[in-house]
Amino acid sequence: MEIQHIVSGFSAKLSSAPSIPIGKQLFSLKFPSLLSSSYPSIQSQNFEVPSGAFYPISIEKKDRFYSSRRRVRCRSSSNTADPNKENEVRAQVAGRRKKLAVFVSGGGSNFKSIHEASKRGSLHGDVVVLVTNKSECGGAEYARNHGIPVIVFPKAKAESDGLSPNDLVATLRRFEVDFILLAGYLKLIPVELTRAYERSIFNIHPSLLPAFGGKGYYGMKVHKAVIASGARFSGPTIHFVDEHYDTGRILAQRVVPVLANDTAEELAARVLREEHQLYVEVAEALCEDRIVWRKDGVPLIQSKANPNETY
Repeated sequence: MEIQHIVSGFSAKLSSAPSIPIGKQLFSLKFPSLLSSSYPSIQSQNFEVPSGAFYPISIEKKDRFYSSRRRVRCRSSSNTADPNKENEVRAQVAGRRKKLAVFVSGGGSNFKSIHEASKRGSLHGDVVVLVTNKSECGGAEYARNHGIPVIVFPKAKAESDGLSPNDLVATLRRFEVDFILLAGYLKLIPVELTRAYERSIFNIHPSLLPAFGGKGYYGMKVHKAVIASGARFSGPTIHFVDEHYDTGRILAQRVVPVLANDTAEELAARVLREEHQLYVEVAEALCEDRIVWRKDGVPLIQSKANPNETY
């Protein structure tokens, strides 16, 4: 059995700074105080990122940044292997807090639920960066107010700044992101990102996929279509992200009844409440390495209370 673990270091110098556009250059990221006792020590680090990538930062030129990154492999095939050391490596893999990138296009209510779960300690991970196609949306504002760096993607006429797909991948790598969570992000994820983060990108959709999914089905349009169809049930779906809209493997769903006299707004409100709870539960499972794959390629979630049970 092989276990891979990335050992890396990231820290930042505490400071409060205004949002400003930047050119491609070396700089140190300075974030407001957002770290709990679970974070490592805090020091300045230097990154090289393309123009306009980050907003809540100040710029201070430093020496070049070097990232310490190594892979630890544990093999049980050798008769001389020390089982105690193998168990220690497994414990380190399970104990490391995961680093999350969240993508939003609007208010980011699911993003806020995930961030709050991280702050209260139920989620064994941290949102280290927010990606948005609308730099002034509510989700981006919330991120800046909580010291989370904001990246604009993709480049657009309405946005003066933004990254290319390859620049985005490189930047997320510098943040050492483990998982990407789409939370109301309305742009198609580029193939460069799906290939770089295979089986590590997730989306939440406000219907029971595969029904009422695909291009053009988002927000209130989904709930109006559900009611018009006469469907008796709806609810959120969390699925893996591939190169198309809403076609990746389904990971989790939550059923919500459609009432006889529902309006789209009423149905949306009930589904959203379930979204907030379901996405946090799935994020917790991700950060605790409780996603397993059935032989036929269907992803399942291990029960935290009983690892022998999946759902």
